[in-house]
Amino acid sequence: MPFRSALALLLVCLTINLDAGLAVGPVRASAASAGPQGVEADHGRRQLWLIPSPEPGLRMRAYLFRRPGAGPFPLVVINHGSEEDAYLRAQQPMPAFDRLTDWFLAKGYAVLLPQRPGHGATGGRYLESQGSDCRSARYYEAGKGAARSIAAAIEFITAEPFIKPDGVVVVGNSAGAWGALALTSAAPKSVAAVINFAGGRGGRDPNRGGSNCAPERLIAAAAEYGRTARLPTLWLYAENDSYFPPELSRQLAGAYRAAGGNVEYHLLPAIEGDGHALAFSQAGAASWMPILESFLQAPGLKGSTRPATAPPQAGRRPLRRSERWNAKAVSRPGSRCAPACRVFRDRARRGGAETRARR
Repeated sequence: MPFRSALALLLVCLTINLDAGLAVGPVRASAASAGPQGVEADHGRRQLWLIPSPEPGLRMRAYLFRRPGAGPFPLVVINHGSEEDAYLRAQQPMPAFDRLTDWFLAKGYAVLLPQRPGHGATGGRYLESQGSDCRSARYYEAGKGAARSIAAAIEFITAEPFIKPDGVVVVGNSAGAWGALALTSAAPKSVAAVINFAGGRGGRDPNRGGSNCAPERLIAAAAEYGRTARLPTLWLYAENDSYFPPELSRQLAGAYRAAGGNVEYHLLPAIEGDGHALAFSQAGAASWMPILESFLQAPGLKGSTRPATAPPQAGRRPLRRSERWNAKAVSRPGSRCAPACRVFRDRARRGGAETRARR
């Protein structure tokens, strides 16, 4: 093939989108300009954004949802889990929390779902490693690394005229929740509250339910976060969470509170499968929705709103090509895919629309 023809073919391949206008790979995330990318989708005005990260020159990929109108809207930022395994992180699809997204859209919030550095198509350096040695697990530093990425996303998107600059609600799942708790220790002025779904690090080590790597270090890190945290935080765990079982989640909340943190802790009933998938479970939603409603209506909590009409539904869509990885991952021999990933697989087999959780 002539050189020019081969070069042209390569350039075409590099610009092919795998999913509704999304650019392929971390190279594009690094090179493209920050801001909105492409058109808005039908449900929830979903749009891909590129957002500056703590890593110089690297853009985080993020989905932004919002209701019709010019705003300004209060903001919720929902943060995904993580994996220490570099291969699994590289395969991670864009975050999707359909039930939470729909719920917050119905309350009038704009919803941002950033993909942090070191994950999926965002790529770049992993900023939140807990280390490979269980005896010296760096849980405090891991949470702070995630918190820096969350803070960068908030700073960038709240500068937009259609987003309120304060009253931000930060939601996290698993390692994303741990990063959200770490963020509270910096007392960010734009943030009003943090919601922790099954937060922590080091769960199921070595891939054994109820076994955490160096739980005493995790508890100590929670206490250190709580020492300078004053924001209201809501902690939601299920009874059958195999990553952070009830005794450990209570100890984490207790250490954070004893150090000075503001904690509302709830241990919710067991759900089908593993309770670590609480944020993704239909049965789990029935238990956490009224708690979330009450928490956000508490006096002094800024930014909550209750619109009269329901928004377009952000969930119940066909699986994207990139997301089918989760269904394949759990079928590999010796797979360590998180239990919520197995929830995703089961729904994928039924042609479902729910996405997966990540540890």
